[in-house]
Amino acid sequence: METINYQKELEKIISSISNSSPQIKPSLLLHACCGPCSSYVLEYLSKIFNITIYYYNPNIHPQEEYFRRLNELKKFLTVFPDALENKVNLIEDDYNPEDYFIATNVRNEQQLQSEPEKGERCFRCYKFRMERAWDFACKNNYDFFTTTLSISPHKDSQKINLIGKNLELQKNKNINTKYLFSDFKKKGGFLRSTQLSQEYGLWRQDYCGCVYSKNSTY
Repeated sequence: METINYQKELEKIISSISNSSPQIKPSLLLHACCGPCSSYVLEYLSKIFNITIYYYNPNIHPQEEYFRRLNELKKFLTVFPDALENKVNLIEDDYNPEDYFIATNVRNEQQLQSEPEKGERCFRCYKFRMERAWDFACKNNYDFFTTTLSISPHKDSQKINLIGKNLELQKNKNINTKYLFSDFKKKGGFLRSTQLSQEYGLWRQDYCGCVYSKNSTY
């Protein structure tokens, strides 16, 4: 697979927005997994887009962990100046872990359970969460959709952006929503997210989210 610099693709889109209508902020549905991963992305994009965060992560195990990450994100949005000044909103979708197991088929394909991160299990997890967020973005007429997932050095940004690209290619011609390419870890993005986490006292999780990543970590 050809390696594409998706940070440069993002910069091209931002430049196009700034040149064509600098006074008008397009809407962006931002799928997010937690507060720390959202921090730098909001700092980077909230002055360019009207952002709504979409929290859909039924992969997270256990339930207490899911709500801990959600509450850290909520807390961050109440104290982060860029989020407050630019009126960043938050939408929480359903938490049903069974959706994760069905979408990944990981119970039936047991070899997936012991895979390291960035494997097929993770690809399927990215895909089903991004599809859900994409559907919401399209139904609610957002101009753009993307995800914070690419900020992690443990995530495969090439696969994440391929999923996004395919979602846009498959869309109905009457839908105007576009996928926003990104590789947020680039240009010091991941480092900046750790700095912001320290600055705002954000709790940073030590495993990706699912029960298998937790078992692998511990």
